[in-house]
Amino acid sequence: MDAPGDVRLNARELEALCLIPNELPNSEITAILVISQETVKTYVSQILTELGLRDRVQAVVDACRRGLVT
Repeated sequence: MDAPGDVRLNARELEALCLIPNELPNSEITAILVISQETVKTYVSQILTELGLRDRVQAVVDACRRGLVT
């Protein structure tokens, strides 16, 4: 199993990743993080690319497995 340190996400991407398991739409994530919807889309895309995943469901499962979110 990969250690959490093996993932290269910046602090804001990690904040967004922690909100994904709550099934929040991008519009709610934008309000919580006080960023634009385009930035949320970019963060989610970067998260999926970095983790080598296809969608948010896989991101949640993988992030839990890696101990990045609880």
